[in-house]
Amino acid sequence: LAMLNQTKVSEFMLLGLTDIQGLQHFFFFLFLLLYLTSLLGNSAIVTMVIFEPRLHTPMYFLLGNLSCLDIFYSTVTVPKMLTGFLFGHQPISFGGCMAQLHFFHFLGSTEVLLLATMAYDRYVAICNPLRYTIVMSPRACLLLAVGSWSMGFVHATMHSVMTSQLRFCGHNHIHHFFCDIKPLLNLACSSTSLNMTLLNIVTTSIALSPFILIVLSYLYIVSFVFQKVQTKEGRWKAFSTCVSHLTIVALLYVPVLFNYTPPSSGNSSKRDVQVTLMYSAVTPALNPLIYTLRNQEVRSALKKILERKL
Repeated sequence: LAMLNQTKVSEFMLLGLTDIQGLQHFFFFLFLLLYLTSLLGNSAIVTMVIFEPRLHTPMYFLLGNLSCLDIFYSTVTVPKMLTGFLFGHQPISFGGCMAQLHFFHFLGSTEVLLLATMAYDRYVAICNPLRYTIVMSPRACLLLAVGSWSMGFVHATMHSVMTSQLRFCGHNHIHHFFCDIKPLLNLACSSTSLNMTLLNIVTTSIALSPFILIVLSYLYIVSFVFQKVQTKEGRWKAFSTCVSHLTIVALLYVPVLFNYTPPSSGNSSKRDVQVTLMYSAVTPALNPLIYTLRNQEVRSALKKILERKL
């Protein structure tokens, strides 16, 4: 009987970033601009990687995967956030909330795994150039990409299944612009200790393991370049292929490590929201810019495609 008296929550209310009217309009245009930049920039890179034969290499195959992922990643949270800026608090159904949570974590964890794969690709290219075509064969690249997407999917499924099993019976206001795990755990009326363990152990290892691999790859690259490459030009050439990747790693990891590493109490603070905003809306818009500005091959491929169109 007690169970019947408790109303089951069938939808949640996303409170968004701010209630201040003037700020809402400013944020709407700012994030709309970032979102469009992300869609256009990443679509341009995917198109180039597919249609430009010179970019049919492991490095660009992985970059194409990353750009494709960034298009989906920003689409999971930003459109809903934009409608929130225009129309105030956004209702979201229980199913919609779980789907958003699932795709956010699926794409987020796939992204960190892909970045680790890209670091490994740079390591092989610089430290083992003669074996590069064998180690990073088309089959190996495909397996690495499929592995990244699959692991991301499994990780997110664990979270969405376990969160959907929780009972929600009281408040349904989420102090966030999308359905993230921590704000949802705060609203649950059943025990969340298992969910917190999953968040602290599994999610932290999914975030940290690729990070450790990336750091190790670059330590190897740096020591190799300084020991084996004598000329300044040679060293610069080796490092210049890594700069774009390193910038993206920093942009993603500084906020992620800030946000998801334990001790993770259930509290979702303002800081969490700002940090999530950084890697869900800002980073996907910057990635294509970083790669095109730094990279001669991408620039000339883009020029070629534009000339063909015109």
